[in-house]
Amino acid sequence: MINPIQTTFRNLFESSPLISFAPGRINLIGEHTDYQEGFVFPAAVKQGIWVAIQKNGLKSCRLYSLDFDQEFTFELDTLSPKKGHWATYVMGMVALLNQAGYSVSGFDMVFGGNIPVGSGLSSSAALSVAIGTAISGLFGFEIPKKSIALYGQKSEHLFAGVKCGIMDPYASAFGAKGKALLLDCRSNTHEEIPAEFGDYSLILVNSKVKHSLADTAYNKRREACEESVRLLSAHFPGIVTLRDIPSADMEKVETLLSAELYPKAKHLITECERVHEAAAALKLGNLSLFGELLKASHLSLSKDYEVSCPELDFLAEKSWEITDVIGSRMMGGGFGGCTINLVKSSRIMDFESRISSAYSARFGIVPDFIPVQIGSGASILKEPADTK
Repeated sequence: MINPIQTTFRNLFESSPLISFAPGRINLIGEHTDYQEGFVFPAAVKQGIWVAIQKNGLKSCRLYSLDFDQEFTFELDTLSPKKGHWATYVMGMVALLNQAGYSVSGFDMVFGGNIPVGSGLSSSAALSVAIGTAISGLFGFEIPKKSIALYGQKSEHLFAGVKCGIMDPYASAFGAKGKALLLDCRSNTHEEIPAEFGDYSLILVNSKVKHSLADTAYNKRREACEESVRLLSAHFPGIVTLRDIPSADMEKVETLLSAELYPKAKHLITECERVHEAAAALKLGNLSLFGELLKASHLSLSKDYEVSCPELDFLAEKSWEITDVIGSRMMGGGFGGCTINLVKSSRIMDFESRISSAYSARFGIVPDFIPVQIGSGASILKEPADTK
């Protein structure tokens, strides 16, 4: 992507840009735990967003999106981010940086990426982090990576209207080649864990569905967790969220919560434990155990947390039947999107054929297959040859 981004920038603005990159991310395990300050296990991927930027000496910012083939200009003294428009991500980051004391002046920008639409690889977080990295580099702000991630999260909250957790921008900023991040969503700190899969490869299967009840169900799950914490706090003094309750106390938790609340709390508590077990399994190179944990995560998300759907359950269950698949589970918020699968590299074509045939026969949809490799986090790829 770097060549078309650079060429387009020179053709439009007749100057040499600084170029930054920020990756999308996968989450190996740890779903719906972030908003209870739990643990997640993401990794950056090689797909991402590239941003070309250069000062223009104006009081305005001129933008071009390669993916949308659209131009957009905004004045720095009259910022008005528009929900639903791609330029909102640029304006949002500029507004937050200005509020934080970073004096951003006029610039030109071109950006584009290769993250498949609807893949769940978090293109919006990658865009925000790439923008923050580019602006920091161009103006010499030296903004810490964690701050860029937090600005990216806040920009989504305030300007895009998406109440996302810290995982997506954090993984994009801090990703490391060949490593997954054991991320604590309370302290916003992480440990790098080697993620080497030997003869196996990670591949996403896109169900190509997104059920409309996703947003409502998401809010209800959050409310259920918060209600459980309120009820349990009298019996578990000092707990702040469900992550503070060890799985050894599940029997006690079951006696204290209603039949409706208990399964949701159970998922949260056990999923946090599975994250740590998965990290330990990868440290030891125990892929078999890692695969078992992926399956357990899916079953918990489907049966206890109830955020799966028939299409995702079908894809996961069919994958479990294939001997060349170590593990499979739904990835992301649920009710559609992708499964993440660990498949023997030499048998990927057979895996794709079998899954595609079965899925299309059952649902009349041909799924997409997205191979992913764990890559590095955000960085400056090219300094400008000249500045204005």
